[in-house]
Amino acid sequence: MAIDFENLPANHFINALINEDLKNGRYDSKVHTRFPPEPNGYLHIGHAKAIAIDFGTAEQYGGLCNLRMDDTNPTKEDVEYVDAIKEDIHWLGYDWGDRFFYASDYFEWMYEQAVGLIKKGLAYVCELTPEQMKEMRGDLTHPAVSPYRDRPVEESLDLFARMRAGEFPDGSLTLRAKIDLASPNFNMRDPAIYRIKHATHHRTGDKWCIYPMYDFAHPLEDAHECITHSLCSLEFEDHRPLYDWVINNCDVPCRSRQIEFARLNITNTVMSKRYLRELVETGVVSGWDDPRMPTLCAMRRRGYPAAAIRQFCADIGVAKSNSMVEYAKLEACVRDELNRVSQRRMAVVDPVKVVITNYEGSELVEAENNPEDESAGSRQMTFSNTVYISGEDFMEEPVKGFKRLVPDGDVRLKGAYIIHCDEVVKNADGSVAELRCTYDPTTRSGNDTSGRKVKGTIQWVDAATAVPAKLRYYGLLFDKENMNDLPEGEVYADYLNPDSLEVKDALLEADLANAAPGEPYQFMRIAYFTKDKDSNDGNLIFNRVVTMKEGFKKK
Repeated sequence: MAIDFENLPANHFINALINEDLKNGRYDSKVHTRFPPEPNGYLHIGHAKAIAIDFGTAEQYGGLCNLRMDDTNPTKEDVEYVDAIKEDIHWLGYDWGDRFFYASDYFEWMYEQAVGLIKKGLAYVCELTPEQMKEMRGDLTHPAVSPYRDRPVEESLDLFARMRAGEFPDGSLTLRAKIDLASPNFNMRDPAIYRIKHATHHRTGDKWCIYPMYDFAHPLEDAHECITHSLCSLEFEDHRPLYDWVINNCDVPCRSRQIEFARLNITNTVMSKRYLRELVETGVVSGWDDPRMPTLCAMRRRGYPAAAIRQFCADIGVAKSNSMVEYAKLEACVRDELNRVSQRRMAVVDPVKVVITNYEGSELVEAENNPEDESAGSRQMTFSNTVYISGEDFMEEPVKGFKRLVPDGDVRLKGAYIIHCDEVVKNADGSVAELRCTYDPTTRSGNDTSGRKVKGTIQWVDAATAVPAKLRYYGLLFDKENMNDLPEGEVYADYLNPDSLEVKDALLEADLANAAPGEPYQFMRIAYFTKDKDSNDGNLIFNRVVTMKEGFKKK
């Protein structure tokens, strides 16, 4: 395919670098990227940005994007995570076609590349323990030291073969690249490229007891798949010289280029898979998909639409320097999408009983399903002489600005009639037992002949048809805004928000009992909700996805 140099993408600096490569003939017109997650946990919102960049860049250039599991650490990896990663990427709306690979597919080839480096005098077997290696890595004025650096090639080849055969215990030997012990970039001070790890791999079983280090494996994987542009987060910038060294000194079919971008940092959020796993294993959250977690499966369960996450990733853009994004920006994208697609329903929280003393029988009233979507149509609801309203919609002693139901006051029941509060009936403990009201039959919505005006309109549900439910109100998991900047001696757990989950009683429109988990609803004047997977016939549970725009708050 010929390159259209007049219409190359120019959204950000990554495009500029790729455009330069294409114009200079470094690669042909087929841009080829990859998304290479480690299958040692579930993907989080930070990965969504990387997915959007990797797959999105390939789409911009009419190229390809591979999905590759970087499974070089058998002690932390599991097929559960592999399946979850694939599900999350598909949910976001991206597909890798037939280009699904594992790093472990290349273990034999990587081993051969390591042997080739030894034969070239560019790698050697070192007997320093990890602790000794750390002690001897030097500082900015002193080079690193290894007494095994000048080990004969044949001796290193023999030891490396015996490492593979399983003769040595974990941590006793490593294979190190022979680069520059005095380099100001410590990643280049003869880094370890193979270590001994007697562990069963989820794909290769016990075939291997030595595994390549990430900094050695990753450039080889990219080069083997002929990836043109290896897009990764900014923390790998200092590793780029090693990435290039591996590609330049091994027998590879392609010369991949690494480009770094700023990773996603969101306020009040932790992006460490290690700590997220700790939250799960210690029972702080109910699992990887606990709706308070920043994982994609948790956001899906909570009710975040994939389209909103894609829009969020597009809005924050691609930058070269790290910054912090307000969590409210993600919520705004979710709210905008849900406002567009959500069915409207009425629900009442902390229900208060209302008896309409001058009404007999029942009737059906009409309500729109979604005023943002004409094709959504309408629904019918039963109205009778006993309904429930939300506790926050009645005040016995109203504060200034309160426009809902008060003693001897009027309010419109949405889609129905104007009612007047005549009497407040109390329980023995002084709480409200029920409100006794009268209605004006000339004020039916859509056919109001009264000319009356009231300041407030509130939602309600009919007592005869409403279904009880639990509403889970989720908040931020952490109180601290910048979780990347903890004071010395403090840990993530010090900032856990004790109010990150609140459960409230509610009554809902009857058809919500049959809602599908994940289907979005706007509970009018309350928030956006979706039915949780924990729901069953006797226990209806809805998760609050995101709040509405703030209005009057009852004090």
